[in-house]
Amino acid sequence: MPTLIEATLKQEEVKEKIQSLVEDVIRPNADRLDREGEFPSENLAVLGKAGWNSIFLPKQLGGLELDYQSFGVVVQEIAKACPSTALVYSMNVGATIIIYKYGNEDQWHRWLKPLRNGKFGTIATSERASGGQYWISHSQAEYKDDGYVLNLEKAFVTSSGHADFYVLQTRSPHAEKLSDLTYFIVDGKQDGIETGVWDALGVRGNHSSPIRFNDIYVDRRDRIGEEGTGKSIIENSNVYIFGLAAAWTGTAIGIYNEVLAYARKSLANYQVIRNQLASAKIIIDSLSAWQKDIASQLEEWAQTDTPLPPNLRTLIIEFKVHASESANQVAQIAMDVAGGYGYKKGILERLYRDARAGIVMGPSNNLARELIGKEIVGIDTALWPENN
Repeated sequence: MPTLIEATLKQEEVKEKIQSLVEDVIRPNADRLDREGEFPSENLAVLGKAGWNSIFLPKQLGGLELDYQSFGVVVQEIAKACPSTALVYSMNVGATIIIYKYGNEDQWHRWLKPLRNGKFGTIATSERASGGQYWISHSQAEYKDDGYVLNLEKAFVTSSGHADFYVLQTRSPHAEKLSDLTYFIVDGKQDGIETGVWDALGVRGNHSSPIRFNDIYVDRRDRIGEEGTGKSIIENSNVYIFGLAAAWTGTAIGIYNEVLAYARKSLANYQVIRNQLASAKIIIDSLSAWQKDIASQLEEWAQTDTPLPPNLRTLIIEFKVHASESANQVAQIAMDVAGGYGYKKGILERLYRDARAGIVMGPSNNLARELIGKEIVGIDTALWPENN
């Protein structure tokens, strides 16, 4: 285990490297991506070639072999400039974790090694009939030849139409229960994949549109794990939600930095302005501290090769709720402080709209509170109804 000093030095090095990339590439692209609703392809390509898309992977697969603290730092720095890119990036990392942890060596080399050349993936889970419960799939795969055929639609898929591959969950061909799920890797460039239009209030670059898989054949070699193991994968791989929370933490910091720079020019002498800035700073510091604590717990868990503890899973969801709502609090403070400057089209206005997405992004905060509340009062928190 690294000493505290070694760990701190590593985090500073990670932060310095990703900040350089953000300032050179990601920040200059951010307003254009929002204005034109353009997918951040250039950003993802640069992140991939620098190794960030492979942040958890071993060096033999082109990875950086970094930890959750580093992941949190990277997402946060990206989100300060462009929340759309941060969300796309987080979902890519989530997809790579699933393939690396539950896939096989053949899949690693075919799908993960190309990440270093700018390829990237995403996760496709939620369905319209599930009402935001992304862990429930009503769709079902069918057998065909030496593999499977998929005819299904996913409701909101980040990077829809742009990802090189989709890590997708659906019910197993023989499934009788909702919990009998299987994961597949779907080549994102094959015929039969239809994507909807993404024209949203905020995070306009992340393209989280519906996606339809029409008669998509998946070879048996691209099934992740055995049939029916999807339940375990869902229960143990939703740590990508930590990345989403870090994205909203970074968004809050980005908003704060922008409004602070504006306030220092002509508003710093007003007590009410200083008080509002202080309120935003307190919120951000609490988020950053909580993020570091959860990252430390995830690192300890990652060394155990055991299922993700329910209390840690709940803690990650709590952090997502708090981070997304805190980003909105800071955005509102920024609008009050900046007045007309914040209201007109520009960086603050863009980040204000982006921040709204965190509240509804799965699990939505209302649904997340229900999961958290059940655990608090001792009600069964099983994601799937008994015998279903």
